[in-house]
Amino acid sequence: MKIRVIGGGLAGPEAALTAARLGCEVDLYEMRRIVDGKPLLTPAHQTTEFGELVCSNSLKSESPNTAPWLLKQEMRRAGSALLKIAGQTAVPAGHALAVDRVEFSRRIAEAIEREPKIRVIREEVTSLDGDELTIVASGPLTSDALSREILRITGSGHMAFYDSISPIVDAESIDMERVYFAARWDKGTADYINCPMDRAEYERFLDALIAAEAAEEKEWEKLDYFEGCLPIEVLARRGRDTLRFGPMKPVGLRDPRTGRTPWAVVQLRKENLRADSYNLVGFQNHLKWGEQARVLRLIPGLENARFLRYGQIHRNTYICAPALLNERLLLKTGERKLLFAGQLSGVEGYTESIATGMLAGIYAARLAQGELPAPVPRATALGSLVHYITHADVKNFQPANITFDLLEPLEEDLRRKVRDKKERHRIQCERALAAFDAWQAEQLQEA
Repeated sequence: MKIRVIGGGLAGPEAALTAARLGCEVDLYEMRRIVDGKPLLTPAHQTTEFGELVCSNSLKSESPNTAPWLLKQEMRRAGSALLKIAGQTAVPAGHALAVDRVEFSRRIAEAIEREPKIRVIREEVTSLDGDELTIVASGPLTSDALSREILRITGSGHMAFYDSISPIVDAESIDMERVYFAARWDKGTADYINCPMDRAEYERFLDALIAAEAAEEKEWEKLDYFEGCLPIEVLARRGRDTLRFGPMKPVGLRDPRTGRTPWAVVQLRKENLRADSYNLVGFQNHLKWGEQARVLRLIPGLENARFLRYGQIHRNTYICAPALLNERLLLKTGERKLLFAGQLSGVEGYTESIATGMLAGIYAARLAQGELPAPVPRATALGSLVHYITHADVKNFQPANITFDLLEPLEEDLRRKVRDKKERHRIQCERALAAFDAWQAEQLQEA
C-alpha cells in the first residue's frame, strides 16, 4: 500500500524518509511551489525548500541527561534521517544543537531526491477522502482549505494560536568592542555573543520595549500565544524583572573583561557556518518593524545593527489531539488510515515535530504491511510526548515541548532516597533508553 504524506516542513520529510526506508512507496505533498516563475509561499516561509526553519535554528540542548538530549538520543537510535542531517550541518552553539538552516534544507532535499521510493508532488491537498493511508503533517501554517477539511473530518477540537519569529542581524553590524563570547556556566564552547547591560541600560531598554507600538492586528486575529514562546514585549509587561529571569537572564554569563556578571544579557546565536548572521535568542516579538529597529538598537553592541529579518507573528494551527488521536497517532475514527504528526498534532518545537514524523512513518509502514504497530512505551521520551498529547485535558490542551514533567516519575521510595535532581534525571534517562531499546528490538523481531 502506498503512503501519502502531506507537508514538506520537518515532520513530513522525516515521515516520508522513514516509511521509504522501511520499504514503502511514498507520495510526499508540499503546497509551496513555483507558479509562473514566482514562489507561492505561506505568510511565514521565505522559500519552497523542505525543512525550512522559520523561527530559530536550534534543536535544543545536547547536554547529557536533559529532556531534549534524551529525545534526540532515542531518535538517533531509531535512525532519524533529519536528526542525522542536523548533525552534518551543525553550527557552533555551545551545548545546543543548532544548524545552518540553508544547508540543512538543501541536504533534506538531496536525501528525498536520492530515495527512489519517494515521489514529490508540489500541489495543495484539500481532501482527505479516499483509501490511501495518509500522514497529515502540514504544520502550523496548514492552508485554509485543508484546515476546513480537517475540521469536517474531526467535527470539533480544531484550534489555533499564534507563534513568533526572532529577529536576525548582520554579523558585520555588531559592535564587537561592546560584547563578549561566552556560554552559560562555560558549558560547551563560547559560541554565543553576549550583549551585557547595566541596570540603567536595562531600564531604558525595558521602558522603550513596553512603550513600543505593536504590529497591526487584523480583525480576524485572536492573539492566543503559546505560553512557552511569548513575545518579548508581552513578557516585559509582566514585571520589571521578568526579562532578567527569562530570555535576558545573566546568570552564568560572567563578563571576562570585567570579571562581573551583568545586570542583564541579550544572547546572539549563529545562523550559519559562515557566522555572517546571528539571531536574538528568545527575542520573538509582534512589534512594527520600525519600532523593532529603534528598540533593539538600544541593546549594547547593536546600536548600528542591520536587521536581515525582523520579528514576526504567524498562525499556528493544531488539532485537539487528546480528543482525536490514539497513541499510534491515528485518528480514533479514521479506520486506521489517517495519522497526524508534527506541530499540527499538538507538539511544540523542531525536535518534537521531527520525532512525531519519525513515529508516524514507523507506524504507517507497519500499517501498510498489514500489521498493527506497538506504540512506543510510555517510559520513553517519545512515548511520554505522545502520551501527553493523547491524554491531556481536552478543555485546556496546549502544545508541549519535551520536559521531564512529561516522563514517568520515579517511585516514591526512590525519590526519597535520591534527593539530587540531576541524579534523578540521569536515572530517568537510563530507564527511558532501556525501554526504548527493548521496544525497538521487539519491532525489529516482528518486522
